[in-house]
Amino acid sequence: MKIVGIIPARYKSSRFPGKPLVDIFGKPMIQHVYERSVQSTLLSEVYVATDDERILSSCKERNISVIMTSNKHPTGTDRVAEVAQTIEAEIYVNIQGDEPLISPNSIDTAIKGLLNLTPQTGTNLIKKIENMSDLIDTRVPKVVVNDNFDAVFLSRQAIPYPKGHIAPDYYKQICVYAFTKETLLRFKGMRQSRNELIEEIELLRFIDNGIPIRMIEVFEDTIAVDVPNDVVKVCNVIRGFQ
Repeated sequence: MKIVGIIPARYKSSRFPGKPLVDIFGKPMIQHVYERSVQSTLLSEVYVATDDERILSSCKERNISVIMTSNKHPTGTDRVAEVAQTIEAEIYVNIQGDEPLISPNSIDTAIKGLLNLTPQTGTNLIKKIENMSDLIDTRVPKVVVNDNFDAVFLSRQAIPYPKGHIAPDYYKQICVYAFTKETLLRFKGMRQSRNELIEEIELLRFIDNGIPIRMIEVFEDTIAVDVPNDVVKVCNVIRGFQ
């Protein structure tokens, strides 16, 4: 079975323009994501998918497999779906380009979870929130799951609300998604849903169209780079590894 990892990367981030190329210990961030992704034991190939010549050139200089895509995509998963139309595989894994600390084991976990499901679904990773800063940070999507751990809703607010006598577990989304080609192309053919546009969380397009997404809990944390200060946090973690 061929399983391909795709790292969508755009230059024009509203909060942090050019962040895929920000330097982290002598390497652009996108290189850190790529190098961690290729350590997955289940991915057959890994590509960066971009719409920007600067990212394209940087990847080529570093022998990173890269594909130029349209600049019209509203989300990273739409960009991955374009790649799926030219790169044949049974499973595609969307690995966000702003996750320089992503664990290869987490990538494999998303893939293994999908192998046990029907072709009409997908998987995403979640981690239990352990600090209040993540819970109140609107840049961190929170996830509500049902008893089967399928996603019910995602929000930038802290959900679920603890009105009852049971204390809830809060989960944050880790942005690694695994899809069959069938599911990915269905996503591409759908208009952005109302909830997706309200929250700016692309996974809601699946949920709003009745496509189940199985959430798989992982225990390795990561830091998504949304603003320049996040780079400092990432550097501190990497420094601790050295």
